[in-house]
Amino acid sequence: MLALRHYNSSFSPVLPRLANDSGGKAEARVVVQGLSQQSNFTFEEPTTAGAIIVISSMTLGIVSNIVALFILVNAYSLQRRRSKATFLLFATSLVITDFIGHMIPGALVLRLYFSGGVRIEDLNVTDGMCQFLGGSMVFFGLCPLFMGCAMAAERCLGVTRPLLHSSLVTKTRTKICLSAIWLAALSVAVLPCFQLGTYTYQEPGTWCFINVLSDTRTVDVAFVVLFSGLGLASLAVALVCNTISGLTLVLARLRRQPGSHHSARSHDIEMVVQLVGIMITSCICWSPLLIFGLMSVIHSYQGAIGNNLSKYETLMVMGVRLATWNQILDPWVYILLRRTVLRKIYLIAKCQASLRGNILGRLDASSFHSSEKNSVNQV
Repeated sequence: MLALRHYNSSFSPVLPRLANDSGGKAEARVVVQGLSQQSNFTFEEPTTAGAIIVISSMTLGIVSNIVALFILVNAYSLQRRRSKATFLLFATSLVITDFIGHMIPGALVLRLYFSGGVRIEDLNVTDGMCQFLGGSMVFFGLCPLFMGCAMAAERCLGVTRPLLHSSLVTKTRTKICLSAIWLAALSVAVLPCFQLGTYTYQEPGTWCFINVLSDTRTVDVAFVVLFSGLGLASLAVALVCNTISGLTLVLARLRRQPGSHHSARSHDIEMVVQLVGIMITSCICWSPLLIFGLMSVIHSYQGAIGNNLSKYETLMVMGVRLATWNQILDPWVYILLRRTVLRKIYLIAKCQASLRGNILGRLDASSFHSSEKNSVNQV
């Protein structure tokens, strides 16, 4: 979870602004690049309201992940179907990863937040803390996307080729797959340690990410293309696999004979619904940052940003704020899209529809009797 400092501005969250207080002192947020004249500027101090929002968001994320983790662990211990157990193992690993990814970057950003952030002259430099924070964001950003892709592929194989799935997918291989996902994400995250990309402090100085706007080099472009390409490719594969799984289940439902029961298909439907929820959440939360980062680094490398630097900074801040919600919403996808919850929602909706139908029926009957009585009286 990222906590970014808030600034007052009549234009944009990251546009320069001058405000004179009663003492005549000027406070402003400035964009270092693109300014030809230097002036004395200082960051605004973090506000109490901003700190409360940050802590509330972190608390919500922690509680959400803990609740989902408790439900998943309990379901995994009671599950006897191997395909469902594999899915629960993936889902549990996803929630654990989201929980750790919520805690570590969030704690570091809060530390920067309450310390006032980095100095403006250090905004585009890097240090050990920035390397770790930037690497954490990349690692905990790619892991959920990779896991969502792997879960969708596993379910697609289970729905379309159940016999092949039962012979290929085992708990041991699932654990190997999870280890490979974590290792792949870690390999990408540590590339700047080998001078293959750069992590720098980002506007407004309270978070670190890949360098996309200042003095971008070829390796920076390649690093962003790799990060965004892997993320978008994972979302695309998950979309294709979930679409195939959904269509297969719909066709099987249509071909089913009346009176037949398929509990296995019911479990498959539940898992695919949850995967679709995870995919939609990931697309909404991560696509903006992946696209904004790719767009920003290409334009920066080509020197096409010009006077629009504040606009690109705004897009990056919006993208990273939206991406942090993925770790909060992922647990609720599983909590709310379980069969027991969906069944209760269905029954409540059915009862409400039945009650509404009875009320309308009574109103129609009473209207009919009233009109009939009026006709008799007129005669």
